[in-house]
Amino acid sequence: MTFQCGGFLSSFRSYRCGPGSPRSNRGAKRAGTFKKAARCAVVDFLRPRHLPNARLVPCGVRMKDPYETLGVARTATSAEIRKAYRKLAKTLHPDLNPGNAEAEERFKGLSAANEILSDPEKRKRFDAGEIDASGTERPRQPYYKDYAGNNAGANPYENTSGFSDFSGADDIFAEMFRRQGRQSRRMRGHDLNYSLTVDFLDAINGAKKRISLPDGGSLDLTIPAGIEDNKVLRLRGKGAPGGGQGEAGDALVTITVGAHAFFVRKGDDIHLDLPVTIGEAALGARLKVPTPSGAVMVSVPKGSNTGSVLRLKGKGIAHGGIHGDQLVTLRVMLPNKADAALEGFLATWTPEPEYNPRKDMQP
Repeated sequence: MTFQCGGFLSSFRSYRCGPGSPRSNRGAKRAGTFKKAARCAVVDFLRPRHLPNARLVPCGVRMKDPYETLGVARTATSAEIRKAYRKLAKTLHPDLNPGNAEAEERFKGLSAANEILSDPEKRKRFDAGEIDASGTERPRQPYYKDYAGNNAGANPYENTSGFSDFSGADDIFAEMFRRQGRQSRRMRGHDLNYSLTVDFLDAINGAKKRISLPDGGSLDLTIPAGIEDNKVLRLRGKGAPGGGQGEAGDALVTITVGAHAFFVRKGDDIHLDLPVTIGEAALGARLKVPTPSGAVMVSVPKGSNTGSVLRLKGKGIAHGGIHGDQLVTLRVMLPNKADAALEGFLATWTPEPEYNPRKDMQP
């Protein structure tokens, strides 16, 4: 690339030759037009490699800004954010809109926005552009300071002898080579990607974990409570070392949350199917029910049926001081083995005439 640019510059300079050149006699206007066109062509050709601030913007649907989702200003206080979330959650919660897919999607977006803005650290990082509206890490963008030298008065081409013949130039080519020279002395290290699978309860309650590296080293990281599947944790300065005076890259750890034997996560709520006996469902009972934070005693109402749902307030996932709930769905179970007493009772039991569990299915 250096040889080609040099050759091009040589041709370019020969075009701008002195008064004695035949080309010079064709007029300064034509030379100026060629110079402008040549500069544009070289800048466009070299931009992806030599202008570090250039980047591609991916196509696709942009996630809605969390401030817009909650309908608050960027200067809103924590109390204002909490109040806005609770007001919208009361109208959009899936339990209040059964079968309404649009309301369910809006509630998911509302929960994601609240997760960002109710957490001071996440809100700060979102405002700084470090994470997007879904909470996913954004690739770190290089800034001018990453390429600028510490000694502003020094020759910008020292230690880059291949470009020293341009040190006195004041055109765009000198600027391109100046940036390349600085970059070669302050190259940031690459980011390194890792993956880690954590237990369901560790993801819900938070935990400390250690990753073993191929070179024998290790990384210690904190799993934040309530982390979702496929989220990425960034460990700054734990990536590949930089070149020269450049800083080290980051370690990006993708979290995979393992499945649980009986808990299922849906948004900020925990769902659980609870088996009960015929007697417990018919007569009511006090039962011990597991939750992610420990077992609690729950009252099963008399006359409960399969599909009846009990809500345990605040036993879901915590986000910014607001907890989801645990929804317990009852499942009436018959004994695994034949029960002569139960069979004898049912053989002589005569239900009320209006009792017909299939009445809504009559043709």
